[in-house]
Amino acid sequence: MWTLFLLTLASVSVHYGVEAAPLVPNAAPKPHTMKLSSREVKGASHPLNRRALAAANLPLSDMYAGTDLQWYGAISVGTPAQAFTVVFDTGSQTLEIPSIDCGSDCSNQRQFDYTKSSTYKVTGRATEISFATGVGVDPVVNNDYVLDLLPITETIMVAGLTAPATGMYLITNQTSAFDRDQFDGIMGMGATASGFFASVVKQGLPAIFSMYLTPNASGKTAELTLGGIDTTKFTGSLTYAAVPSWSGSTWQLTSTGITVNGVSTTALKKTRTVIFDSGTSNILLDKTTAEAIYAGISSSITAYSGEPGTYGIPCSAVASLPAVISFTFTSTSGTAFSLTIPSSELSVGPFPGQTAICQTLINVFENYTIIGGSLLKHYYSVWDITNQRIGFASTGL
Repeated sequence: MWTLFLLTLASVSVHYGVEAAPLVPNAAPKPHTMKLSSREVKGASHPLNRRALAAANLPLSDMYAGTDLQWYGAISVGTPAQAFTVVFDTGSQTLEIPSIDCGSDCSNQRQFDYTKSSTYKVTGRATEISFATGVGVDPVVNNDYVLDLLPITETIMVAGLTAPATGMYLITNQTSAFDRDQFDGIMGMGATASGFFASVVKQGLPAIFSMYLTPNASGKTAELTLGGIDTTKFTGSLTYAAVPSWSGSTWQLTSTGITVNGVSTTALKKTRTVIFDSGTSNILLDKTTAEAIYAGISSSITAYSGEPGTYGIPCSAVASLPAVISFTFTSTSGTAFSLTIPSSELSVGPFPGQTAICQTLINVFENYTIIGGSLLKHYYSVWDITNQRIGFASTGL
């Protein structure tokens, strides 16, 4: 969904799964950090006399339309509290929810009525943000995911945790591409704590969160754990990989290769930087890598002219095709490990208006490798800001 964001005085570029912090090139990305009025916390330590906050769990709902698109949960904003739902997005840094000023453009979402909140405060001038990926599996074209935003501070509450006077944004206008959303907004959960999470970390919550994103077909309820790890949600032990020191606010790891059904090729053996984005539904790769993977699955997978950047296959062929895609990484202990996307993820459903041609899970997005829900929903993931690492464990889903 939201992936990285670029911020200028009047514009920001975001990934619907990654806030539009500037997307980071594979060589040595230098993601942009959006500066809010809230304090950013990275690897924070706390005085021994500070009472630690207990970890909190929040159930997440699954937005499903042929495939799992987004996982979102409840928050509240203002005094008295007004209820909203947001995607917890590891690809971005900030919280955005609709304002009553958005009017009919935000008619499908709940809108924050700032006139009814005693803690509302405007902190700057309006800006604009655009996303590099959207809520679903369709590629973003013609800059069609754009928000107009007003910076404010407000009281934010999530899973019993409260952050007073915290920087966030109100959506005052949005493009029609957001109309399909079943949730109201986005809460960024980048590798540098900011906004709500920075506030509760400052109060004593450990600077770590965990995600149990589940496939709709499993019947399991997804969950976000703030400040801890829910060991009941996975089997075996967690394997951690270090986030590169130059990553800034972007959750990313270095992959040493890709295999398709256990086989690699020259194009797949290269080292690449992989962004992990809980707000992106599928997988984004450069054209050379995407087509090398598809070549290892079936010659029937071809570029789909109706939606540039996507690929399709006859729906009737999907069930019989082995399509196991594995990304290899190096753990913090120096051993290689793989994260695998099962064959069941090959198709994300028929293209709009189609019944015979199904869209495949990888879209072309040059210069960046982004892993989203297609992989993350098969692992328990731990996002450790203090130690700058991501952990993974099998859920059996």
